[in-house]
Amino acid sequence: MPSALTSMAVLFKMYVALGFFVGLMMLCLASSAKFDELFQPAWAMDHFIYEGELLKLKLDNYSGAGFSSKSKYLFGKVTMQIKLVEGDSAGTVTAYYMSSDGPNHNEFDFEFLGNTTGEPYLVQTNVYVNGVGNREQRMNLWFDPTKDFHSYSVLWNQRQVVFLVDETPVRVHTNMEHKGIPFPKDQAMGVYSSIWNADDWATRGGLVKTDWSHAPFIASYKGFEIDACQCPVSVAADENTKKCSSSGQKRFWWDEPTMSELSLHQSHQLVWVRANHLVYDYCTDTARFPVMPVECEHHRH
Repeated sequence: MPSALTSMAVLFKMYVALGFFVGLMMLCLASSAKFDELFQPAWAMDHFIYEGELLKLKLDNYSGAGFSSKSKYLFGKVTMQIKLVEGDSAGTVTAYYMSSDGPNHNEFDFEFLGNTTGEPYLVQTNVYVNGVGNREQRMNLWFDPTKDFHSYSVLWNQRQVVFLVDETPVRVHTNMEHKGIPFPKDQAMGVYSSIWNADDWATRGGLVKTDWSHAPFIASYKGFEIDACQCPVSVAADENTKKCSSSGQKRFWWDEPTMSELSLHQSHQLVWVRANHLVYDYCTDTARFPVMPVECEHHRH
């Protein structure tokens, strides 16, 4: 009996060790850090304001400002907490997005469209695949995004791209390659954010211009999180795809079955968001698209 118990104990320790190892494989790529550990200014460094853990980007009539990630990533989740421009923000755009490089790039966009005082911010999302965008959706939010910080995330794996606001899904772009529709899954992406003047289109189609007497316009950031597969620039795209995909004992959390589609609760949340806050969907814009885009015919959301 003692020898049997000893054998069971050894097996148990091996099982725990294996579980710990697999857990490490699923968690090893997580990173949550200060701004300068993950990002760097891209332009107008004199329009950056650092206040401890807080970063502020400034837009005035001289310049906006923007930053980019130091690395590129393939699959995972990116999150920032953002507090948008207070007061009269008409004409301004605060953009937060992931993008690859080149004319056939892929891109996932959050664009926060400013408005006059008292009018709601609009959030525009867009998805580019192989250089083709024109997949805009616009929504208002169920809170005032200028009064406090809220988290904005992009979750990306080989099955779907999910846009989340405070962990509530607001848009899903599903892989429908089986229908012959391209899906972004082979180009590593950088993470970017900027604030800039877009008063030729941002507010009421460009009818409301930026009032520079209210400058500077400030967007504030904190809580930078990237839990994704980092891709060296020197590595070929197909090698990065292999590196960032689960195989054998190598398991990434974004490839787990529960990540392949929304949960029932998340699906209900998305239905609620679309019913109560969606104000524009390219799929229903027959003026722009007399023939419905192919992915709209098959999309469940």
